[in-house]
Amino acid sequence: MAYLQITLQVAQANRVAAAGVYEKYKQPFLETAPGATSKQLLVRDEDVQVLHGFTTPADAEAYLDNELFTRDVVGGLAPLLEAAPDVRVYDTV
Repeated sequence: MAYLQITLQVAQANRVAAAGVYEKYKQPFLETAPGATSKQLLVRDEDVQVLHGFTTPADAEAYLDNELFTRDVVGGLAPLLEAAPDVRVYDTV
């Protein structure tokens, strides 16, 4: 099991729109991204995180080059971000 954690700096005023991007692409992610097992939206006062579950770290890394991510998700979120996303891949032991 592996996780892809993407932390986003999104202003409070734009969080509903960011959540809309999450909802729009959650099911396509789960149905089409190789090795995808889960996707969760985590909201804190200071940021928004999206936690993606994958079968392997390689699947998580590959998703970052997937057109669903690069074109659709990034394209939808880019106007809402206050800073570059913090992207991390974790492997479970």
